Amino acid sequence: MLWIKALHIIALVCWMAGIFYLPRLFVYHAMAEDEVGRERFKVMERKLYRGIMQPSMLATIIFGLWLWLGYGFAGGWLHLKLALVVVLLAYHFWCGQMIQRFARDEIKRGHVFFRIMNELPVLLLIAIVILVVVKPF
Repeated sequence: MLWIKALHIIALVCWMAGIFYLPRLFVYHAMAEDEVGRERFKVMERKLYRGIMQPSMLATIIFGLWLWLGYGFAGGWLHLKLALVVVLLAYHFWCGQMIQRFARDEIKRGHVFFRIMNELPVLLLIAIVILVVVKPF
């Protein structure tokens, strides 16, 4: 089971790297003033999401479910952690919608919005890690 835990953590690290970097690309994309720059960001965003974030998210979920089946479902901390993971999944798919809107040149929000958006997953990660390590309840 320790191998599964290690794979779960590795997948989570890869997923979170994408979750942290993608909104930063949105910031730069929103600030881009030339067509070549905007097209470059569209490619980067799509490749990051499909090539790294999606597979890492799926691996995180698969290994997490495997751990859950192996260790069981015990403690209130786990309920809250899973709820926060659902919020993180919603954030992930919201990012996917933003990529599609950027691809269609429908985004009218400025870079400040995306800078704020970039901070949300940090708060989720902090809460999730504290719940898993400390198990406060």
